[in-house]
Amino acid sequence: MRLLLALGNPGAKYRDTRHNIGWWLADRLALRWGAEPFRPGGATDGATAWTTGSGRSGVEIHKPLTYMNRSGEALAALLAARPAAPRLDPAADILVLVDDVALPAGRFRVRKRGSPGGHNGLASISASLDSDEYGRLRLGVGQPPDDRIDLAAWVLSRMSRAEEEEAVGAFPRAAEAVEYWLDHGVEAAMNRFNRPG
Repeated sequence: MRLLLALGNPGAKYRDTRHNIGWWLADRLALRWGAEPFRPGGATDGATAWTTGSGRSGVEIHKPLTYMNRSGEALAALLAARPAAPRLDPAADILVLVDDVALPAGRFRVRKRGSPGGHNGLASISASLDSDEYGRLRLGVGQPPDDRIDLAAWVLSRMSRAEEEEAVGAFPRAAEAVEYWLDHGVEAAMNRFNRPG
């Protein structure tokens, strides 16, 4: 069983923000695969996630409800709730769906490792796993147009209509990348879907 971990923040206040683009894609994947509705799941108080078996064999989709900065706690609870064997290999069996300000809206990149790069959700996951060796699908949300704009405020703001159309327009191909990862692994998905530049 493999895990898709879509990072975001729970609650209507955050639903439509750039930081929640991973949740947007998770919802599209669940719809694409005919999944059951997301439901609470997890092992410990404060570390639950909205979870679905996805409707596709061999994968679960999780949306942590711990808030972005504590995403690793939800992942730890999900892993602890699993049977002891077979043990998941994060490098091969986990793909994190995450926002990335270094990419413009409408672009995405598959990565098999890397530092959190200032992203608190990834930092929490890396700390939980004690490793940066896990897959991630980085979804572009663009950079602030002015360097005086606080980055935290930027990712917690809504995209313009044009940006959102660009971002959502990339979801069908991003979904194909996820499916290719499931069938062929992270390196093959990188080679097939990462555009130069």
